[in-house]
Amino acid sequence: MMNALRAWLSRLFQVIKVLAFRAYYRFSNAWAWRGHTSAGPFTDLQIPAGDTTIRARLYNNALGGQKPLIVYIHGGGWVIGDLETHHPFCRVLSATSGCSVIALDYRLAPEHPFPAAQDDCLAATRWIAQHAAELGTSNKRLVIAGDSAGGNLATCTCLEIDSASREKIAGQVLIYPAVDHYSAGFDSYVERATGQVLTTGVMQWFWDTYLGGLPAQAPEVQRAFPLHASALTSLPPTLLVTAEKDPLRDEGRAYAEKLQLAGVPVSCHHFANAAHGFACSEGPQADFRGFMHQLTTWLAQRD
Repeated sequence: MMNALRAWLSRLFQVIKVLAFRAYYRFSNAWAWRGHTSAGPFTDLQIPAGDTTIRARLYNNALGGQKPLIVYIHGGGWVIGDLETHHPFCRVLSATSGCSVIALDYRLAPEHPFPAAQDDCLAATRWIAQHAAELGTSNKRLVIAGDSAGGNLATCTCLEIDSASREKIAGQVLIYPAVDHYSAGFDSYVERATGQVLTTGVMQWFWDTYLGGLPAQAPEVQRAFPLHASALTSLPPTLLVTAEKDPLRDEGRAYAEKLQLAGVPVSCHHFANAAHGFACSEGPQADFRGFMHQLTTWLAQRD
C-alpha cells in the first residue's frame, strides 16, 4: 500500500513540475519580449503526419521571394516549449531576416517520450519540403533551425531526411544545441553547473524525461545523439552558436569541430558573455542583436 502511494505521489510531483516549468517558460519569454515583437502576419497550420497532424505556425514575409523558408524547431528540453514560448522570437526572426518562417509544435515528453518529437519534426519537414511552393513566400528552399533541444531536433532531422527533401535544404542553424547525453562528461557540465537559468540539474532532468527512462546506452536512442552520427558528410552548410554560461557549451563546440572534419561548411560563433537562452528567451539585448546580424549575414549566402 505504501509503495503504491509513493509511486502515485511521485507521478503527481512529476506532473506538477512539468506544468510549473511550462507555465514559467511561457511567462518568462513573454515578459522578456514585451514591447519588442514584430506586428507581422502569422497563420496557424495543421501539417499531415500519417494518421495525425502536427501544429505549426507560418510567419509569412512578403519580401522573402529570393530567400529560403526557415523551418524553426523550438527549444525547451523536449518538455516545456511550444509555439507560444517562441512566438515573439519567430516574429522578430521573420521580420529581421526577411524570410518566411514556419514554426513546428512537436509532441512533448513526458506525455510523448522519445522518439515522438524527433519523428514529428522529420515528418513535418518532409511535408514542408514537398509543399514549399504552397506555403510562405520563399525561393522554395529550406533552412532548418532550432535552439537547444530544437537544435538537436533540427540536426537530427537533417541527418535522417530522405535524399529528395535533403536537396531542398540550403542550411541548418543550430543555436546552443544539445547534441550528446549529459553522461558524456563534457567539462561545461561541471564548470557551468549553476549560475544561470539552464543548470546541469535541469538539463539532466530534461534528458531523463525525454528518453522516458531508457538508458543513454540503449541502441534505440542513439539517433538522439547527433555528435556520434556516422553520416555527418550529408549535412548542409551550418551556422552553429554557443554561449559561455551554458552546460551545453562544450558539446556544441565539439559538434562544430566534428562537422568541419567531415567537410561540412561551418560558421561557428561563441558568445563569451552570454547564457543559454540569450538568442530566443531574453529579448532584444546586445548579444541577441549580434546573433541576428550573424544570422542574416549567413542567410544572405543561402539565397
